[in-house]
Amino acid sequence: PMNRRPFIKLAVGASIASVYSKAQEPAAAPKKLGWALVGLGSLSKNQIAPALLKCERSKLAAVVTGTPAKGVEWREKYGLTEKQVYSYETFDKLIEDKDVDVVYIVLPNSMHHEYVIRAAKAGKHVFCEKPMANTAQECREMIAACEKAKVQLGVAYRCQFEPHHQEAIRFSREKVFGAVKHVNAEFGFKIGDPKQWRLRKDLAGGGGLMDVGVYALQACRYLTGEEPIEISALETKTDPVKFAEVDETITWQMKFASGATANCLTTYNFNGANNFTVTAEKGRFGMGPAYGYSGQKGWTSDPKVPFEFPATDHFVLEMDAFSKAIIDNKPFAPSGEEGLRDLLAVEAIYKSVKSGKAEKVEAV
Repeated sequence: PMNRRPFIKLAVGASIASVYSKAQEPAAAPKKLGWALVGLGSLSKNQIAPALLKCERSKLAAVVTGTPAKGVEWREKYGLTEKQVYSYETFDKLIEDKDVDVVYIVLPNSMHHEYVIRAAKAGKHVFCEKPMANTAQECREMIAACEKAKVQLGVAYRCQFEPHHQEAIRFSREKVFGAVKHVNAEFGFKIGDPKQWRLRKDLAGGGGLMDVGVYALQACRYLTGEEPIEISALETKTDPVKFAEVDETITWQMKFASGATANCLTTYNFNGANNFTVTAEKGRFGMGPAYGYSGQKGWTSDPKVPFEFPATDHFVLEMDAFSKAIIDNKPFAPSGEEGLRDLLAVEAIYKSVKSGKAEKVEAV
């Protein structure tokens, strides 16, 4: 019979060798979902596509463009085949493309509604740029279409994934400085080309408010953790020719059920408005710059409470978060309902501008 001691030594040694061998094996690459970009403007070109090259859970699988020359350019730059480049006429053929899991709508605001619904009917999960649509009713229809198709609908509120903003939300939720009493939020810039689509109401739905004002609105909502119940707004227009169709500068005040308040500004008339300040029971904190693609800086009234994080790529964070939610079969936030809540507040702002009085915010 075999001596037990050498046998045990042999077995243990083999076991250790096996574990060591497995430890040396490279870890399996995480699953990546294929993304199709619909609209190849500056945002897709300069931010989204480069971010997809850095993602762990997402990859570029197709593009949709109405400009053949752009299709050629993107094929050469990203190694796409002819079959991976779609036109708006062939968009619905995405249903046959098994390599495309997510369709990212990066089009003028007025086109979000149509293409989100068409992507959902093609059985694809949908990621939509903000603002989600031009009206709250369009948002409801987009949500319903995605629910019917049993696909996820996410809205590209990238700031919700940026570490400074996440820390600001934690300050509020955990009452690090006590309960939030007031938020001041501003975002705007001096817009250039008077012929661009952002100054056309039929395409943009509005001006500074629809473009960058939603960032300030979003900040107030996620920093208070509440929905506004009443809004008062005032519009100022210094160039009635350039801004004939859309708003130039709007200031608005919001009231929340808890008694918290907010004061906001958005503009297409000047630079420098890119911040928020939260006043709480026992201190203050804020960010400035707050909403750009980079350069976020935080501050607090207490030097013992740090508010600084390394730079991140917001687009990588939000796209990988959406892909992971799909892979894990879990709900994604911010969802379509988040986009709807913003539009309900936006509509109350425009209504108040027109009526000259405080307006209630419609419930979801």
